[in-house]
Amino acid sequence: MAITLHQLRRFALARSLFAPTTLPAAIAKLGFVQADPIRAPARAQDLTLRHRVKGYRAGDLERRYPKLDVEEDFFVNYGFVPRSTQALMHPRVPQSVWTPERTAQAHAVLDFVRAHGVVHPREVDAHFAHGSARNWFGGSSNASTQLLDDMHYRGLLRIAGRVSGVRTYAVRDGMSETAPDPTQALDALVDVIVNKYAPLPERSLGELISHLRGGAPQWATQRAAAFQRAKQRLASARVDGVTWYWPADETPTSRRLTNGDMLRLLAPFDPVVWDRRRFALFWGWAYRFEAYTPAPKRLRGYYALPLLWREQVIGWGNLAVRGDRLDVDLGYVAGSPPTDAAFAQALEEELARLRTFLALPETPQ
Repeated sequence: MAITLHQLRRFALARSLFAPTTLPAAIAKLGFVQADPIRAPARAQDLTLRHRVKGYRAGDLERRYPKLDVEEDFFVNYGFVPRSTQALMHPRVPQSVWTPERTAQAHAVLDFVRAHGVVHPREVDAHFAHGSARNWFGGSSNASTQLLDDMHYRGLLRIAGRVSGVRTYAVRDGMSETAPDPTQALDALVDVIVNKYAPLPERSLGELISHLRGGAPQWATQRAAAFQRAKQRLASARVDGVTWYWPADETPTSRRLTNGDMLRLLAPFDPVVWDRRRFALFWGWAYRFEAYTPAPKRLRGYYALPLLWREQVIGWGNLAVRGDRLDVDLGYVAGSPPTDAAFAQALEEELARLRTFLALPETPQ
């Protein structure tokens, strides 16, 4: 039987928006949770997990992080990965080489962190007075924070937790100094990508594998071969001129796939939304993340959350917490919302779930 785009869309939704489970199980099932610092009305990692974790509340990942078997690290983007996945990317060999002066600074900071257990960047800066430095987006930031971030990326430090959103650091102990087999490690990392984002158009799969240059820069020249191996072992189909890939042991045409009268407001980095190419193929319109777009040029808002109704993304919502109130501004691709009572009820239920997630009263005082 030929596979249709409708079946691929249903398959994508059913496998990504799985039945809510525990926080550790959801992270393991996703394989990677992308993080973003913007809170509108909550951070992206929280907005992603609330659909997939029973009773999830904004900030639960940060609160429970010290006891979870996960680490903050770079994968295809920055976020949270199981330690078993992180181990596939280390020891990481960055493209840039430290100067002798930078190496000496790092060793001194490493000794300081080891002596203190867990440190806040302010403590490091107060002790070493590293001053300020130009950051990646052209502004000025604390040089100690930049050094700590670099040491974290290189595997010398780990994120111990956060204090008011600021990362604290500890020495990373117990990680193997022996590099994994590149072929096996890259194939395993590609499988994490596919498990999270499938079904994927061929071009999107290739682009995600290219993003592994951040998580595993030491194997940059081997990504093309990993892409070819992936295409050989994954299941695939050509639909309307596009070749799609997904895990070989899964069936997009299964009659057990169902999504029901589901209404969700999704984060801009939710796995359902992340691949903008797939999004346009599935739903026929282009979604853009506009937080960094000048306000006069925004089409849908600062942090527009795609609105999924049943199996269609029919619009978007901009949400903000003001006092004990959730302000909601919705827009629709068709210009107006569906008129059936089922939609109105589902929308109110989703907004009630959001208020609970944000610890807001059901009725503002």
